[in-house]
Amino acid sequence: MTEMETMKRKTIARDISWLSFNARVLQEAADPNVPLKERVKFLGIFSNNMDEFFRVRVATLKRMIEYVKGGKKKLNMHLEQSPEMILGQIQRIVLEQQNEFNRIWEQLRKEMELERIFLVPEKRLNRDQQKFVQQYFEEEIEDNVIPLMIESIHQFPYIREKSIYLGVLMSKRDNSLPARYAMIEIPSRVLGRFIKLPAPAGEHHIMLLEDMIRFNLPSVFSYFGYDKYESWVFKITKDAEMDIEDNGDIAVSVKDKIEKGLKNRRKGKPVRFVYDKDMNPAFLDYLMRRLNLSKRDNLIPGGRIHNFKHFMDFPDVFARKSNRKKPFLHPLLAKTKRVSDIILTRDIMLNFPYHAFTSVIDLLREAAFDPEVTTIKITCYRLASQSKVINALINAVRNGKEVVVMMELRARFDEEANLEWKERLEEEGVKVLIGLPNMKVHAKLCLIRKKTPSKTLHYGFVSTGNLNEKTARVYGDHCLLTSNQRIMADVAKLFLFLEKPKQNTELIKRCTTLIPCPLNLRKEVIKLIENEIKIARKKKPATITLKMNSLADEQLIEKLYEAAKAGVVIRVIIRGIFCMITQNHKFTAPITAISIIDEYLEHARVFVFNNGGKEKVFISSADWMVRNLDHRVEVTCPIFDNGIKKVLKNILHIQLEDNVKARILDNDLNNRYVKGKGIRKIRSQVEVYNYLFRKVRTEETETLTKTPAETDAPAGLL
Repeated sequence: MTEMETMKRKTIARDISWLSFNARVLQEAADPNVPLKERVKFLGIFSNNMDEFFRVRVATLKRMIEYVKGGKKKLNMHLEQSPEMILGQIQRIVLEQQNEFNRIWEQLRKEMELERIFLVPEKRLNRDQQKFVQQYFEEEIEDNVIPLMIESIHQFPYIREKSIYLGVLMSKRDNSLPARYAMIEIPSRVLGRFIKLPAPAGEHHIMLLEDMIRFNLPSVFSYFGYDKYESWVFKITKDAEMDIEDNGDIAVSVKDKIEKGLKNRRKGKPVRFVYDKDMNPAFLDYLMRRLNLSKRDNLIPGGRIHNFKHFMDFPDVFARKSNRKKPFLHPLLAKTKRVSDIILTRDIMLNFPYHAFTSVIDLLREAAFDPEVTTIKITCYRLASQSKVINALINAVRNGKEVVVMMELRARFDEEANLEWKERLEEEGVKVLIGLPNMKVHAKLCLIRKKTPSKTLHYGFVSTGNLNEKTARVYGDHCLLTSNQRIMADVAKLFLFLEKPKQNTELIKRCTTLIPCPLNLRKEVIKLIENEIKIARKKKPATITLKMNSLADEQLIEKLYEAAKAGVVIRVIIRGIFCMITQNHKFTAPITAISIIDEYLEHARVFVFNNGGKEKVFISSADWMVRNLDHRVEVTCPIFDNGIKKVLKNILHIQLEDNVKARILDNDLNNRYVKGKGIRKIRSQVEVYNYLFRKVRTEETETLTKTPAETDAPAGLL
């Protein structure tokens, strides 16, 4: 982007920025320094991300276009480019990324073969493998294969979202029969995608489920008398919007409308058609006609394999394993039998995935059995499939505790699971709250009430991440365990609001310590930025350090631009969407922006404002996006403990110094790696683990009485 273009354009389009993020995921798949298994997994992550992008974002842009063309009033979309222009850019970028994806996959296949790992297609089976495949098909697969003669069906069969299909062209070599088309849904949901074949010693031969079906097509269609079979994989991505409009009847409508919305989602309009580029042109035209697709419907030619998201679960047959280290107990919690005993005396910050999530489970289990605990209130957004959090809550209610769970049913793509959790909890006697009209509850909170003979105590936690023991092993998040009465008083107000939002709307405005959304965070952030601007204009040091998943809110971006022009030093770590322009000759101080894509997913939100040397540090569940700031219940929590502040700032400093996995976020979206500063390579996720683990080895506490030099901790933010 030229300087003139930078001057004209205030922000980068959100969807184009997201595609740039997914390109960073693709970079990890291409990096030869990443273990081969992880590179294959990154291809799966890229594919899964792209599916969700089309289901949500591309579908939204298409809805915008239809809304305006339908004669309705002009949308106030806050877009510098029209949806049509953005869709055009998306199509171009996606095709470029698909070509790069195909190139990387071919390279990985070659490297897999060097490790004696072979993905065997149906035409490369030896005699023993052919016998195995035929027998395996008859015993395990055949009953799940339902061929459809699509030319004979007046209404084209329902195409299931997230599934892949095998399009089959049957013909007779002597042309004695007319060619016919058929279609088979690949039953990977039931059978998985990969089958290990008999192989020579030291080798691994793996076959895809669709290739095993391909091999057996003569058996599947034996009735029709054909002797030539050609087949190609294709899939459709559909609009995932559920069209839920709450009418305020929370107790009934949200659940019912979500159930209806899930059914409607299955009928969503196609937003992408991905197919094997070698597909017979006549068959492709036939499918497009029967599916009512046009060239405007994001037709994506690809390779032979689709739904690469399954490759996140590719069989573990690789020689080089991940260097991922096991999480460890926080040093202060490793020395106690009861987590609550420590929390009632001081704050503890758990830094996932380095610290073990078991401490959170232990806290809930203790509360479930503690005879002095009377109440547990907690918010849940995305839970593990075998949730230990739910088990602890059920044990609590069985032990006579009052248990209140705010179960957000509208967590996208987890709606069905959350409906099931709701039913199970209610069967056990848990009071389940299911949401607010037109507003998701995204805050991560827990309140535990304990009545001792002398007084009533409140403790719990505020977190940046979901209460999910599975994702806590790979998501970078912070969880503050605390009994700070100012914090817990505000948590109590928020739960009263969630339980009776109509009667208790004013409570959310009366929070004195926590900064909730939707009412407070935007204006408080603006005040904090304006304070740094005032300090900078007095020629005093002024800095803002921000870490989050996405930064897209135009009002806050404009305020950060104002700060940069005033001389405020702004440092930003963003994993995903980043709509800011970082290079502008009007900025007195440069904006430093990086994105770290590595083995762990950087999910935490941390905000640091220098405040004239009296730093203000916050953790938050909220990204700086309109949806988070104005349309969700979120919580931003100040950090009071000086030791915890130092740890958070040290972690941020390590990440800002990353010269291995950090990419520069600039106006051109080039995703250039940060160049090494000096000889020492700094891979922040490794360094953060070492930094936190060192505190265990030396039995340090969060008060950090030693200097940075003595602890080998970075000094930049201290």
